[in-house]
Amino acid sequence: MNIRRSIQAIGLSALALLPALQAVHARPAAGAAAAPSALLLRDVRVFDGVGPALSPRTDVLVRGNTIERIAPGIDAPAGARVIDGAGRTLMPGLIDVHVHMTFGAMPMTQLMSPDLTPSLAEQAAAEQAEQMLLRGFTSVRDVGGPVFGLKAGIDAGRYRGPRIWPSGPAISQTSGHGDMRLPNEPSRRFTGQLSRFEKLGGGFIADGRDEVLTAVRENLRFGASHIKLMAGGGTSSDYDPLDVTQYTLDEMRAAVEAADDWNTYVTVHAYHPRSVRRAIEAGVKCIEHGQLLDEDTLKLIAEKGVFLSLQMLMEDSPNMAESRRIKRFPVIQGQNKIWPLAKQLGVKLAWGTDFLFEPGLNPEQNSYLLRLQPWFTPAEILKLATHDNAQLLALSGPRSPYAGTLGVVREGALADLILVDGDPLAELSLIADPAANFDVIVKDGVVVKDAP
Repeated sequence: MNIRRSIQAIGLSALALLPALQAVHARPAAGAAAAPSALLLRDVRVFDGVGPALSPRTDVLVRGNTIERIAPGIDAPAGARVIDGAGRTLMPGLIDVHVHMTFGAMPMTQLMSPDLTPSLAEQAAAEQAEQMLLRGFTSVRDVGGPVFGLKAGIDAGRYRGPRIWPSGPAISQTSGHGDMRLPNEPSRRFTGQLSRFEKLGGGFIADGRDEVLTAVRENLRFGASHIKLMAGGGTSSDYDPLDVTQYTLDEMRAAVEAADDWNTYVTVHAYHPRSVRRAIEAGVKCIEHGQLLDEDTLKLIAEKGVFLSLQMLMEDSPNMAESRRIKRFPVIQGQNKIWPLAKQLGVKLAWGTDFLFEPGLNPEQNSYLLRLQPWFTPAEILKLATHDNAQLLALSGPRSPYAGTLGVVREGALADLILVDGDPLAELSLIADPAANFDVIVKDGVVVKDAP
């Protein structure tokens, strides 16, 4: 089978609704919320996403989708909506830079069911996306899966959810972390067909420079903001051991060259030093995971200015397969060492959750930030989940799907905001219960959760 034709089939099967979605982009969505001419938040104390303390009481004026002015005693413009902050904390919307919007919305059994259609998968992801927004996550980076349709639906107002920076299908070598074929499924290069996972848009299986180039370019064609490559073994896959290194240097360089031509970057799934060092040599700008790294490799990451997108993964769950539990054990052991060491060495850190195939975990998204408390102050944790994560999003450059500055509360920044009932710098646990403590949530200048 022709290489390009076979890889295109993957994307097209998952994106069959793309023309319809593009049509939705072209017209206002029915029932889509519109921002008022202005929004004035009075009497708030601001955590700006950067500093270690709250501001004195002040007012924040939003015009359209942008913060226009921050000062005490602002007069409300004509037609403005006014919200009395009553001394509560105003902070930037939260950002999670390692999510799987679709694969985090359903268990594996449902995802692999022959009855699952792209539209049903999108609907399940849309339901989870709305809940994520109501937890205060106004922006996320999706690092693998069929997400273009969901993103288009959110941007058009058909669904409620966060801004999404999508990678599209993650790219994996045969036998790599993204090779989710069943044991009896042979390669499409021989006697097999596209796997169920590929048909759903979960990933590309691409071998050799030419296939990697085509897979990267296909994702970019459909609107990827960055490229996700599998560079080493993982814990959620059955057939690639954790210690293996995936993709040759030439294959990885091909991905980087293609992404660079589009003025964006490659991030890689990798845990151990050999795979990370190869990725850095190839020009990769972000590492996902890295819980098994040694000090010398962390120093290299810091020296090269590469982002390390880390998580505090769950130790266990009732639905976790025994094989996954065994593979995850060294990763869990490593993460308690890697966070403080990376901080000490000045690595550019980003934070995400990486919930995968276990939708029951999604309501705990906020509380996973609390797992960083042994090594970070509340201000550092909130800075990580706002300003610092926004710096990683900005790495997409012109491929970023949204123009403007995120992750801060400052004049000229985009109005993604949370009004918190209390002081999260003094009591970080407030963010773990967004239903009770996030009184107002604003995305793009529009109030998506109203004051009680």
